[in-house]
Amino acid sequence: MAMSGGRDDGEPMMEMNTTPLIDVMLVLLIMFIITIPVATHAINIDLPAPSPPTDVPPPDPVVNKVVLTPENQILWNGNAISIAELRYQLQQTLNFPVEPELQFEPEAQASYELSAQVLNVIKNEGINKFGFVGNERYRSFGKE
Repeated sequence: MAMSGGRDDGEPMMEMNTTPLIDVMLVLLIMFIITIPVATHAINIDLPAPSPPTDVPPPDPVVNKVVLTPENQILWNGNAISIAELRYQLQQTLNFPVEPELQFEPEAQASYELSAQVLNVIKNEGINKFGFVGNERYRSFGKE
């Protein structure tokens, strides 16, 4: 933003200095842009509830283990299940008088996205007894 220093003839400068005015206007413009709410358009849809799976073995009343494989499979106590079946199994474990421990063990090359999805499902179902197992295998990560 350029400013003129006046003239050498000693006369006072008669033009208005617009630099501070422009600065204030830019700050106000930025503040208005920041405070505008984001336009969101939501359509509420009632989806049908999934039916409980029939071929999945019942959960263990003491310890259950969720393993994620590099092939994007979720293993519940050694049996491959889907995300919906995982939700069902977790809901069933909450019906026991004492909540069984849930052990989470992603394999070395398991997908990070699948891990995040499974952890989200576990958190949303309200599981309290939860632990990561098998981490000791990665104690010397990158050291050969």
